[in-house]
Amino acid sequence: SKSFGNNVLLKDFSYSIQRGEKVGIVGKNGAGKSTLLNIIQGFEPKDSGEIETGETIKFGYFAQKGLQYKEDERVIDFIKEIGENFPLANGKTISASQFLRLFLFDDQTQYSPISKLSGGEKRRLHLMYILYQNPNFLIFDEPTNDLDLPTLTVLENFLQNFQGSLIIVSHDRYFMDRIVDHVLAFEGEGKIKEFVGNFSEYREHLKSEDKNSKPETLKVEKVETPKEVETQTITATQPTKKKLSFKEQRELETIEKEMPKLEEKRAEILEQLNNESDYDKISKLSSQLETISEKLEEFEMRWLELQE
Repeated sequence: SKSFGNNVLLKDFSYSIQRGEKVGIVGKNGAGKSTLLNIIQGFEPKDSGEIETGETIKFGYFAQKGLQYKEDERVIDFIKEIGENFPLANGKTISASQFLRLFLFDDQTQYSPISKLSGGEKRRLHLMYILYQNPNFLIFDEPTNDLDLPTLTVLENFLQNFQGSLIIVSHDRYFMDRIVDHVLAFEGEGKIKEFVGNFSEYREHLKSEDKNSKPETLKVEKVETPKEVETQTITATQPTKKKLSFKEQRELETIEKEMPKLEEKRAEILEQLNNESDYDKISKLSSQLETISEKLEEFEMRWLELQE
């Protein structure tokens, strides 16, 4: 359990993460998602309860905090501080330079000072630095922020083949759908719902629950006299999470109508990107993709709020 004053973030929460399990965490900002990550790693104290960590667990934590490095240190030397080679699942190894190339650092960039890298390249190097340490339990807090599309593609491939455990906090549903097999949904007031499946499947589950919780209306005719008939309306209502105002209901309907259109457009752009080699066209398509993804994220967050 964990609270800040009257704000309850975690209440009687219990969960066991198995080897190879990939968990996505969703919920509104401030619901306690990052707090849970910090408690798991011992960065932040819990109010009560126990955290049981296996003796062989090696965490790899990738968050918003910037990369720590020496100004004149070269990229290749920074990585080689961890080791000369990276072990693969099949028992073979690849060199530090090969691993850097896997994450799109060409030979010239590898021998450049880290201080000369762009912000996006530093973010990519930070990600690679975490993965190169070969952790068996990865914890990602909004990993897709500030990563370009090629880097995200490499990261997705890496995580899909990752043999260890993984926890991801992210608003990027498309990234999570391709990676996670479980969802922990922070619903507020310390309540966390467990769902087996990816985020899209969880969203469909919520829609189904919402439909089942809508009130049923029965009409019963009450006869007073042969000439006078009075109609009474009896409403049998199951408990609902929240009663939406007329405006909120219209907003929800609009979001549910527009999201599939944006998802279809996003899929079309991704297909074009996979078959495009012209840099100018790739740049233009990537910009369109970013705009659509941001709008979808905005819709998804609001959709979650309206479902609570």
